[in-house]
Amino acid sequence: MSQNLETRCVHGGSHRFPDGRDSISMPIYQTATFAHPDLGHSPDRFYYTRLTNPTRNYLEETVSSLEGAGDTVAFTSGMAAIAAVFELFAPGDRIVCSSDLYGGTVLLFDLVSRKNGLVLDFVDTADADALASAMAPDVKAIYIETPSNPMMNVTDIRLCAEFAKKQGALLIVDNTFLSPYFQNPIALGADLVVHSGTKYLGGHNDTLAGFVCCADAALSQRIRRISSATGGLLAPFDSWLMLRGIKTLAVRMERAQENARAIAAFLQTHPRVTRVHYVGLPDHPGYEVNARQSRGSGAMLSFAVDSHETALQVLEKVKIITFAESLGGPESLITLPVTQTHADVPEEEREKLGITDSLLRLSVGIENAQDLIEDLRQAMA
Repeated sequence: MSQNLETRCVHGGSHRFPDGRDSISMPIYQTATFAHPDLGHSPDRFYYTRLTNPTRNYLEETVSSLEGAGDTVAFTSGMAAIAAVFELFAPGDRIVCSSDLYGGTVLLFDLVSRKNGLVLDFVDTADADALASAMAPDVKAIYIETPSNPMMNVTDIRLCAEFAKKQGALLIVDNTFLSPYFQNPIALGADLVVHSGTKYLGGHNDTLAGFVCCADAALSQRIRRISSATGGLLAPFDSWLMLRGIKTLAVRMERAQENARAIAAFLQTHPRVTRVHYVGLPDHPGYEVNARQSRGSGAMLSFAVDSHETALQVLEKVKIITFAESLGGPESLITLPVTQTHADVPEEEREKLGITDSLLRLSVGIENAQDLIEDLRQAMA
């Protein structure tokens, strides 16, 4: 029977627990290894937790169900997931990347991927002409975030899929900001979808995780082969925490989005705010594209204030909102990307993207919206 996303969030993937349906919560198989029944016969499916574990496998089935993936591999962090994906490529391969990306991803590319011989072209993937101009014969993949971090730029996933297919390249989409609840890139033509599960999927700021969702079996086999060689797969207890978090994904995303829309509207009217970047605002340049390819605008926004001093004042004076990195939990978090999440991005590139010392990024939580608005109001007074 077909199930809606809300139901799949609560009930998970296949419901096939290894020891039957007596347990409502998936058991934590906190074991490093599994016994062999006899010589020459390995246990059915499970034999070593670095490779397979019932708790992690059930989590992977659940995320695949939400994302519409053929298979999903769970890693210890979002960065571990992205690093595994980039092991698919060989020296000389060219990757076209969104110019606005999470700073940790940029650091991985600069510190590791370039050292491994990959050629990385950063372009404004929201610009169809710029994307078309970047599609050289040696391009092996397009890598995008949409909405992007922290400028909330929107890239047309279907258009990227068309470019990638013509080129025989892969399309890789970081879907962290909208989560599978609001956006499913595989249905739009993506080959691989990555998530920092630490964020909305886990949803409680209490564990790290990452996911690679694969559109087909061939890609899945390659990613699993890489993961078994490099390690970095999610532990059983963290897998259980992720399963617990996903049960409330739908209600958390709806509430946080409702709050974000109210806060974005408030910020647009505040005299000390010079620009609001939120894809749910009709005047956002990517509003129509996002509306076509997703079911919501999410709960991430960034806004520029009139000076660096005002930005510092906000960080110092907020009382309900917490000055902290990360995002996607029930608590609202605010950060200054120029010195935190994007400190590893070269200053010239930050300036070009609009990541200035007066830009704040806000992860809107599930508190009372009016309380959050009043907190921002007093912080900017």
